[in-house]
Amino acid sequence: MARIWEPKNRFRKWLDVELAACEAWARLGKIPKKSLDTIKKKADFDIKRIDEIEKTVKHDVIAFLTSVSEFVGPDSRFIHMGLTSSDILDTSLALLLNEAAGLIIDDIKGLLTVLKDKAYEHKDTPMMGRSHGIHAEPITFGLKMALWYDEMGRNLERLERARDVISCGKLSGAVGTFSSIDPAVERYVLKKLGLKPELVATQVVHRDRHAEFFSTLAIVASSLEKFAVEIRHLQRTEVLEAEEHFTKGQKGSSAMPHKRNPILSENLTGLARLVRGYSVSAMENVALWHERDISHSSVERVIAPDATILLDFMLSRATGLIRDLVVYPENMLANMDRLKGVVFSQKVLLKLVEKGTTREEAYAIVQRNAMKVWEGLGDFRSLLIEDSQVMNYLSEKELDRCFDIKPYLKNVNYIFKRTFGGK
Repeated sequence: MARIWEPKNRFRKWLDVELAACEAWARLGKIPKKSLDTIKKKADFDIKRIDEIEKTVKHDVIAFLTSVSEFVGPDSRFIHMGLTSSDILDTSLALLLNEAAGLIIDDIKGLLTVLKDKAYEHKDTPMMGRSHGIHAEPITFGLKMALWYDEMGRNLERLERARDVISCGKLSGAVGTFSSIDPAVERYVLKKLGLKPELVATQVVHRDRHAEFFSTLAIVASSLEKFAVEIRHLQRTEVLEAEEHFTKGQKGSSAMPHKRNPILSENLTGLARLVRGYSVSAMENVALWHERDISHSSVERVIAPDATILLDFMLSRATGLIRDLVVYPENMLANMDRLKGVVFSQKVLLKLVEKGTTREEAYAIVQRNAMKVWEGLGDFRSLLIEDSQVMNYLSEKELDRCFDIKPYLKNVNYIFKRTFGGK
């Protein structure tokens, strides 16, 4: 990813746009074939020379064009004909973002593969579902992975849409009116480069496109943070249901040799904050003065490489983290029993209603006994058996069936089928 944003690749994209424009002009008879052949043969640039020229002219595109002209010679007069700097900058930025998006899309597909594998590995591994951080009802760890898979699938769709939105260039001149350039030049160049035109351009491609792209990156990063925060919670000492792989020779603390910290997940959490911040910067770029100012330019020079490099890194890190995640099914089972059966309260509630109580009465009976468990006065099943109101409606056999975990997980296969289709 970093190579995409290196000066060599950036200037190469600029030159690609310029050469395609020369080809288009030649097709219109405005550049002699001999001159076009010379331009295509000799056109090149020297990064050090560009930097040297820019120190004087204080204009990066002019510095670039001057360097190219030094390679081409007199026929360089045909280069950049009828164009403005933003024709080159915005069209090449579309190429760079398109290229970066391709890598991120590949990253997401790799993460999806790992999530699917992990989901099927633990499809039937029961664990405690939690709401508000408190035990709710049983789920499986595979369902958690399936949920993440489904979310990343949506992120893949979002990024593919955002890639299409950002793949937009313009070669329509100083304020987008084609006053000094034939529209056929733009059509030729953008078709050759695989881009679509900004239908109504000013001097720039409009920045709502970029805002959408960087907002999409922020959503993807936020999903990764969601997964990371969950892993951090599951790794807490009091929970320890899943844990980042602790490699041989790794150390967790300079002071406490016993420490095994969720550093990868914490790193993902922090980086997500940065990527979200870049999305705000991109939205600030939407409003420019009249047909263009350059307040957006300095921002994009930072956020374009930083946001894409960061997300590429985050996706790679998340993929390795989930692939190597250590899961503790025995701790999941032990934690399910920490509240001594109260997590089966809804089944008891529904059975009492089925047997003829009002919902309000059933809720009061079940809650009364559940609160005793919270207060350390016994286990839920024993307390229910000792409650005459419960036993007036239920037999012990019927009560025991309320404490069976299988009904809670009976539709896991259904959920997997509609998430993954055939395996």
